[in-house]
Amino acid sequence: MSGVEGGRSAQLKHTGLRPGWTTGACATAAATAAYTALLAGDFPDPVTITLPRGQTPAFALAVEELADGTAMAGVVKDAGDDPDVTHGALIRATVRRLPAGSGVVFRAGPGVGTVTRPGLPLEVGEPAINPVPRQMMRDHIAEVAARHGDAGDVEITVSVDGGEQIARSTWNIRLGILGGLSILGTTGIVVPYSCSAWIDSIRRGVDVARAAGRTHLAGCTGATSEKTVTAEYGLPLDALLDMGDFAGAVLKYVRRHPVDRLTLCGGFAKLSKLAAGHLDLHSARSQVDLPHLAGLARAAGAGSALATAIEGANTALGALQLATADGVPLGDEVARTARDQALAVLRGAPVTLDVLCIDRAGQVVGRADPKCAIPRRER
Repeated sequence: MSGVEGGRSAQLKHTGLRPGWTTGACATAAATAAYTALLAGDFPDPVTITLPRGQTPAFALAVEELADGTAMAGVVKDAGDDPDVTHGALIRATVRRLPAGSGVVFRAGPGVGTVTRPGLPLEVGEPAINPVPRQMMRDHIAEVAARHGDAGDVEITVSVDGGEQIARSTWNIRLGILGGLSILGTTGIVVPYSCSAWIDSIRRGVDVARAAGRTHLAGCTGATSEKTVTAEYGLPLDALLDMGDFAGAVLKYVRRHPVDRLTLCGGFAKLSKLAAGHLDLHSARSQVDLPHLAGLARAAGAGSALATAIEGANTALGALQLATADGVPLGDEVARTARDQALAVLRGAPVTLDVLCIDRAGQVVGRADPKCAIPRRER
């Protein structure tokens, strides 16, 4: 498989990282090769496709099989330098001719999921092959059909070796996509560390929850915060958003697609970053601001000695321990300030917002909601 614009070693200029290909691009290449073999008797290898933005990568075939009335080709997904769980997966497309007028019909083979809940851009019961990959495959089938004088009426069955197991590391089960992976991609290209797939999963999580009638959602930074929210509010699984570090992604999407209530729950250190105005909470992109924490401690009633100690603490947890030992509700102040920052992102959307800060054990060490009054100590 070659790289973008025909060179395998092509890299993203701004990062030096090598891009890769989406599952949708791989499925399109496999389907194109299989249909060509069905009509011409031979598989193009490598097979070149055109991506939505005009790039023309070539993909080597890992497997091929031509039988009576069907052809199958497979491509190994190369995600480039992105830590994608589907990197190295073998994506197959089996093409079978259909009666005239049937068009292009998509089926889910082994390792590709089926949609079981509303709220996704596909109807319930459809194979989890997203709209852009479907259109890419239709376009390439039409091009091959035109070259060979065929009508282009085919069934395409997409499968992923080991896809059901891989899907357990994705959002699919939570989104109601059962039986395997989704075939994804809007550009055909995986941009390393763009986190676009995670953010897209957050958006689809909101869509599915709204379609299920959920009115209270929770954005959680990890498994511990999910357990805390479940214990606090009894929310069902499809109301929990695996927010990770992307607080801004949750807030911006809920701003456009409001729900009655949104809870943000995360570790004290991560939410102290939100309180300082950071919407991406990853350690590589934002840091705990200890002077800012010291200022919040002062607002919560800390004296100068405690504030100075907090500013010199080794970690956010150390700062929290100092404040707790002195009876200063720093956790509540961080939650309140984080809530203020989140409300600014929501821009008046009709969403009731509350924030829970937890420690590593999942205990709530700070909370803020419209009814909370943060006690202050006089010094």
